[in-house]
Amino acid sequence: MPRSTNPVGRLLLERAIGVAGRRAASPGGLRFTERQLYYETCRVLRPTPAPLRRIARTPAPPLRLSRFTEALRGREPAGLLAAPPAVGTTLGGPVREPDLHAYGLPRLLVCQDRSIARMLLANHVHLEAACPVLDAEGDLPLDPRLVAALERAGDATVHVLHDASPSGIALPGRIREALGAARVRVEPLGLVPRHAEALHLVSGRGPRPVPPLVPLPQGLRPREARWLAAGRFAEVAAAGPAAARRAADRPRSAAAPPLRPGRTAGAARLRVHDLARRMNGSGTRPRCRREDRMPGQRRRPKDGRT
Repeated sequence: MPRSTNPVGRLLLERAIGVAGRRAASPGGLRFTERQLYYETCRVLRPTPAPLRRIARTPAPPLRLSRFTEALRGREPAGLLAAPPAVGTTLGGPVREPDLHAYGLPRLLVCQDRSIARMLLANHVHLEAACPVLDAEGDLPLDPRLVAALERAGDATVHVLHDASPSGIALPGRIREALGAARVRVEPLGLVPRHAEALHLVSGRGPRPVPPLVPLPQGLRPREARWLAAGRFAEVAAAGPAAARRAADRPRSAAAPPLRPGRTAGAARLRVHDLARRMNGSGTRPRCRREDRMPGQRRRPKDGRT
């Protein structure tokens, strides 16, 4: 694209940000972060062509973050959240509700990205899903009183929403280790590289080489480990506010009767093709191999029946 000094290019970018803001807030006037708006703007500037929607890929961003930040300066699209508070401050959840520690807590959501946790709280996901939302940076290790509340509930689960990055993939294991002998399950919600590819998420590149993940986390395939070792990463923010909200809604389904072994309760809420249709704005469903589907995802019949 033209440099930001070009008034025509600047005007087009500002218009793209406006369109991205309206898309990010849909449906229902969602609140969103600046990072989510950046990725939505990337999709506006470079939509996925129809022939490529069936090909698993993670394209490079078409817009530098610095240029987006410059164009956004002085603009406040409806729904955009203010800058996050300093690390160390409490976002919300159990710390603000001390009585919560006196009861059983069946589920808990931990987000790797502090801004994603803020976005979910701003959209009242913690109230709708009856599930406290914490951020890994400010709330780990978990308060012992919170762990006791999880154990008190019996068969409690800590859900982890993380990036497709080495630190994100390792986060569920860190939480398991910190819980020690506590009788609490830890369930990763994603992302992992194969999901990022199926969703055509914009990916970045960090410094290389990246230290290998040893041992290989459960469920991560060697091809995905090579993708990470090449310095690639994809953020939850790239999936968009509505997709992140749907992913966080899975803990509410955990209270449903357990599915048969090998399937995850509520996984149908996070079907890869549903998220992809939300992003590319079409009814085209990307080709999703059996091994690339989210846990519990079933293939829909061609006639549209469920």
